Amino acid sequence: MMTITNTDFNEVIYGRRTIKKYNPEVKINREEMSQILKEATLAPSAFNLQPWRFVVIESQEAKEKLLELAPFNSTQVITSSAVIAVFGDLEFANRADEIYGRAVELGHMPQEIKEKIISTVVPLFDRFSVQEKRESVMVDGGLVTMQLLLTAYAHGYATNPMSGFNKEKIAEAFGLDATRYIPIVIISIGKAADEGRPPVRLPIDDIAQWK
Repeated sequence: MMTITNTDFNEVIYGRRTIKKYNPEVKINREEMSQILKEATLAPSAFNLQPWRFVVIESQEAKEKLLELAPFNSTQVITSSAVIAVFGDLEFANRADEIYGRAVELGHMPQEIKEKIISTVVPLFDRFSVQEKRESVMVDGGLVTMQLLLTAYAHGYATNPMSGFNKEKIAEAFGLDATRYIPIVIISIGKAADEGRPPVRLPIDDIAQWK
């Protein structure tokens, strides 16, 4: 297991930039992209139900389809190695038995705890309205998105999270059920072609309160 030092952590936190132009010659292979996604999905999730789903848009054909839905982000789409579309699955509770069953198999959870969660948590989410489910997957989607950005940087790649795309059509455009899968964000990823601008943030005293 990799040990992260304070220096490594500071480099990831302070070194990450939002990049709009990438080196189009650099392609991330599927093995490494899968590893980046695997590490990103270690992000927290409500009751560990992991509602996030990803579509990795990397072929020329798929990118051209995305360009129709995100015309104002054309440079990022064209030059990046790929664009990762993050969705939230409104039927996330359906995977509960699989997830908790695996936890039992690995010895992370006793069988009785699994049964208790399945009998209480799943009915709870089943009673949620569509809006409540949307709110839940948006929170978890935000967590996995931020972890994906930091993970990509740790692998030596730049990213740019983008919300400027046609949210009404993107699920269907890539073969997903639009009533089930909620678009959260699209993220371009690749090798940066420029350094990007350092972030400027408001002072903590302006945005935080102590009570």
